[in-house]
Amino acid sequence: MKLIQDIRYNIKRTCEYDPAVHSQLEVLLLYPHIKALIMHRISHSYWNHHLYFLARLNAALARRWTGIEIHPGAKIGKGLVIDHGMGVVIGETAEIGDDCVIYHGVTLGGTGKEHAKRHPTIGNRIFIGAGAKLLGNITIGDDSKIGANAVVLKDFPPHSTLVGIPAVNKAKSQKV
Repeated sequence: MKLIQDIRYNIKRTCEYDPAVHSQLEVLLLYPHIKALIMHRISHSYWNHHLYFLARLNAALARRWTGIEIHPGAKIGKGLVIDHGMGVVIGETAEIGDDCVIYHGVTLGGTGKEHAKRHPTIGNRIFIGAGAKLLGNITIGDDSKIGANAVVLKDFPPHSTLVGIPAVNKAKSQKV
């Protein structure tokens, strides 16, 4: 039942976010991120029950079907929208809060230096622009925005606006 509630919330959230949507049925049948998230919820359940092969197999099928790669171990909150999701990669220990938006080509990856928690944790209501790379065991605070092609390598507090390579917080320098 939780899976169905989650799917409904994700469809509703996509309809609210994307002005190109014409119906909820269109989102369910034609939006790749909905399929990827449904498959991820199933893979994540397998993963949590130590059915690692089934989890990885299901995730591999989802990647081939949608172009969105989500490791079964990743923890994803409700309401994630992956807009134009081709090439999105979400690593094993990544954690994504509620109501986030991720564009195509985004990587939530590791640096190869850690052996435990090695992928990013992003808070609630985060926007991540196309091509951004968030690498390592870092934390991004709630209500932050990450610009296209930014490379984020360290923690940032809530309400940050991150741009550049490496990313810097432009929210600090803006006058309100």
